[in-house]
Amino acid sequence: MNVLDIVLINPIINLLVAFYQGLTFLHVPFALGFSIILMTVFIRLLMAPLTAGQIKMSKKMQEMSPHLKKIREKHKGNMQRQQQETMALYQKHGVNPAAGCLPGIVQIVVLAFGVYPALLKLLDHTKQAKETLDVINAAVYFPFLHLDKPWDTMFFGFPLQKTPADLLPTIGFIVFLIPVLTGAFQLIQSKMMMPVEDKTKPVVQQQKPSQEDMMMNIQKQFLYLIPLMVGFFSYTFSVGLSLYWNTFTVFGIIQQYRIQGGWGSLSEWVKYIPGKKN
Repeated sequence: MNVLDIVLINPIINLLVAFYQGLTFLHVPFALGFSIILMTVFIRLLMAPLTAGQIKMSKKMQEMSPHLKKIREKHKGNMQRQQQETMALYQKHGVNPAAGCLPGIVQIVVLAFGVYPALLKLLDHTKQAKETLDVINAAVYFPFLHLDKPWDTMFFGFPLQKTPADLLPTIGFIVFLIPVLTGAFQLIQSKMMMPVEDKTKPVVQQQKPSQEDMMMNIQKQFLYLIPLMVGFFSYTFSVGLSLYWNTFTVFGIIQQYRIQGGWGSLSEWVKYIPGKKN
């Protein structure tokens, strides 16, 4: 057993099994699927302070963007002066860009090295149900969490251990709803995180695009590229992993809405929703 199993993977397995045993005791149908949802929400709540700090820091950086642009224009060609003025601006507004990276790193570690491998272990479609049962019971800490029989992996007609690609021949094209919804939720969250464009500013034609324009173009490309990649991955990963990812993303959308006070730049696409709450 490696360090990741002890520190991250096994605790997450125990958390999922605890939710499953509780829902099974209450005779809740589709207990495994709802356990994945509850586990995801629980982990999201634990990381909520980190995520909130990251969102607030990102919002501050967006608000400071016009000031940073003025500094670059005023001290064009003098990188040292630009850096000095930028640091002074950060100190004045209490902004630490490096501090916004740490929460993201913590989240990536937990998700990539904890939740993801834990679900892969528990929803491995190449294993027999008895093998998965042995993996679960070997990982749980307390005897009362032991499963006496393999768990039911069905969730509203979808086997959680199967991939949409596996299910296409038997269920049909309805399985494409899974990657489409996964990509759509990711697109909504990504759009909300982008800065709102100021439509009141006149468009100035430039012979050479500025560094800020180039960064904005790259950001716009990633706005569509990342949801497409996530949607594709969800087609090749198990339905249970997509259920976890969609729950994680929807929770993130709600948190983003509450912290930034509205739908952000998503209102540029959907005109009848406000960019900020009234």
